[in-house]
Amino acid sequence: MRKIYIAAAGREVDGVGDLAGFLRMQESLAAKGFDAVELIIDPLKAGWDTPLEERHYRSGCAPIEAVDEARKLIISGRSSCVIISGEDLLKTNYEREERHRLMSIYGTEWSLPKAYTELARVFMGNWGISDIQFRQLAEHLFANYLRTAGRSGRPLTLDQQWYEPVTDLFRGVDCANPVVDFAGRLLLCSDEVADACHIPVHERVAVSGIGLGIQPGDGPALIHEIAAYRHLKAAFQEACRRAGVNFPARFLSGEALLEVYTCYPVVPLAFLLVTGIALSPGQITDVLDSHEITVTGGMNLARAPWNNPSLNAMIAMYRRLREGPFSLGAVHGNGGLGSRQGVVILERIFR
Repeated sequence: MRKIYIAAAGREVDGVGDLAGFLRMQESLAAKGFDAVELIIDPLKAGWDTPLEERHYRSGCAPIEAVDEARKLIISGRSSCVIISGEDLLKTNYEREERHRLMSIYGTEWSLPKAYTELARVFMGNWGISDIQFRQLAEHLFANYLRTAGRSGRPLTLDQQWYEPVTDLFRGVDCANPVVDFAGRLLLCSDEVADACHIPVHERVAVSGIGLGIQPGDGPALIHEIAAYRHLKAAFQEACRRAGVNFPARFLSGEALLEVYTCYPVVPLAFLLVTGIALSPGQITDVLDSHEITVTGGMNLARAPWNNPSLNAMIAMYRRLREGPFSLGAVHGNGGLGSRQGVVILERIFR
């Protein structure tokens, strides 16, 4: 696959960080005559079932779908560079009741925790995982997120209430925490544009591979189809094929970074199993004890800006890859109840 590059990235989370460097790069490109197309990740306020505007994307997989569209636009010559933009001020722009109402995407009878609990039960049946084993795996997942988040410098003290059960399978700490103000941008371009703008090679991170697995429809009626996660497996394998890498081998040998979508435990568990990073449920604990599966601390601790967690993760991965020593990383996106799956493999290219 011909590669495109992330030329710049920026984010603000709860007022920390800034977009100044990103905006300077955007202005530099415009001054050189490169007009960027903007692809927008919808905020929560856009609604879930409202008509989708052109060049807008919606769901937890949306940022990866937008990267795929950016790749098509740049490689086809329809645009020299593309901006992916996501902003959602979930903490300050919404009343609590409004936020809860808008997040009830499957109606009042099917809250997201309830829907994901039912999904988890079908998944557990597929893999022979007991309730006790599932809860133990969820504890190991959260411990994994804590290790990563502990290096962020953010305070990690959680009220005891977050450790209480939310459903018969999930505690509060097992569920995504969406109360965060987020703004993020990615600027993607061709090698030729990066050369013209004198972006040093060591500052470029390539989109080496991308794969999407999109099922028609979404929601509780499709739980059995989603829980098989064949579409996630296909998306991962396609991303690896396009990148020309055996990602599980590179990750398990300590040569690659990973950000799995961690909204509820069933999703990262499914990712580890269907990708072959863990060959059985019994191997998952060993993987979690020795390898970090996020670079952000996950959606439970780094929080989940509704449709933007994988955008946040790609920005974080881009920065980690530029810092070194790692040169390879993968980011996973999960949309809705899991009907939309995406994996992007990022690589710092040396030449």
